[in-house]
Amino acid sequence: MSQDTKTALDELVAELGPDVVVVDEDRMAGYRWDRANDPDAGVPVAVVRARSTQDVQAAVRFAAAHGVAVVPRGAGSGLSGGSTAQDGCLVVSTERMTHIEVDPVTRTVVTEPGAMNAQVKAAAAEHGLWYPPDPSSYEICSIGGNVATNAGGLCCVKYGVTTDYVLGMTVVLADGTAVELGGPRLKDKAGLSLTKLFVGSEGTLGIITRIVLRLIPAQRPPATLVATFATLDDATDTVLAITRVMRPSMLEFMDRPTINAVEDLTRMGLDREAAAMLVIQSDEPAEHAGREIAQIEEICQDHKATEVFHTTDADEGEAFVVARRQAIPAVERTGPLLLEDVGVPLPQLGALVDGIADIATERDVTIAVIAHAGDGNTHPLIVTDPSDEEQQARAQLAYGEVMSLAISLGGTITGEHGVGRLKKAWLGEQIGEDALELNRRVKQALDPHGILNPGAIL
Repeated sequence: MSQDTKTALDELVAELGPDVVVVDEDRMAGYRWDRANDPDAGVPVAVVRARSTQDVQAAVRFAAAHGVAVVPRGAGSGLSGGSTAQDGCLVVSTERMTHIEVDPVTRTVVTEPGAMNAQVKAAAAEHGLWYPPDPSSYEICSIGGNVATNAGGLCCVKYGVTTDYVLGMTVVLADGTAVELGGPRLKDKAGLSLTKLFVGSEGTLGIITRIVLRLIPAQRPPATLVATFATLDDATDTVLAITRVMRPSMLEFMDRPTINAVEDLTRMGLDREAAAMLVIQSDEPAEHAGREIAQIEEICQDHKATEVFHTTDADEGEAFVVARRQAIPAVERTGPLLLEDVGVPLPQLGALVDGIADIATERDVTIAVIAHAGDGNTHPLIVTDPSDEEQQARAQLAYGEVMSLAISLGGTITGEHGVGRLKKAWLGEQIGEDALELNRRVKQALDPHGILNPGAIL
């Protein structure tokens, strides 16, 4: 860092205060990694723990004036390395920006990006409303991070993903300008759809400091069905048969390694011998839900389910949903993970799951697969052994082969976690060089000096 930059950083500390601008390396250590645990994480020059849009503007203006990279960060729960610190960068954390305000008349909520998904849900629930996007990590992931990656979750099969609920935002651009986009209007076609441009942009185009989200009436109490299968094909064929005739509010998949890891953690009596398990919910009105669950049960039986259980008891049903949400930490107990997030068109779900099993066998690695099966989005979890370099090399090969498999099936390298830094090498393979160049042109237009989250996505 040059003397001029150091002097300017001292001025930024004086302007915002030492509690906002952190320069102590020990205090900054926790801001270097997200949950992807990228081993190449760098050391920032400072961390700005912003309290407001104005704090973010001050940080970005400092970075723009001195050519310092800016890495935005929410709760640090990302799984693709999108908020991994770079050497000499300025980390801008929105963790302290947590204000939430619900308007029950317009059925909207205005929230700052540091609020947790769970906090937004709770605030909406106080007014009999619901914010549907629900990543498994909803209790520890921030709304800003959800918007930055266009997160999904367990209910997205019926209710859609984050972008379907974003109506507006305040975003700080690469020169420090704060712009207001959209607002609490269900219909708005004034100008280009710039609000949607920033959803999923992973902090590479601007830093989101305020978000307007659409809410809907509270979800009805769901009925829950759990089915186990002796083969992967029977389970994935069941998924296709269900989605041909209905859209349940949840349709989740776990394979045998995942079932066993979750059973090790929960001791809830899951069938360790099952090749796969589906957790399905219907939130239709009670009479219709009963018919829907009965139809799902019949489909499961027709596709050779080894066991089918269903309940309208809220606590029983929630226990299986919690088990599904605990899948990643449960598998993580067996070793550090390389986390995938690949998706395919639904008709290719079986080919993807079978292909992943083949890759696991070929590379002699454990790959546990969980999936938002109803929309074809899978999360293969590759278990690594830090003490075995040869095994880690095989795991890295498997990681790339899973992404290439998804692409070959007309799929995507990320359904909801984002490209980040860990997957960008495969982005061109998926979207093609022309689309990749178009992405670069948009990035160049909004961030001509390349200071916003460099190395992420592109």
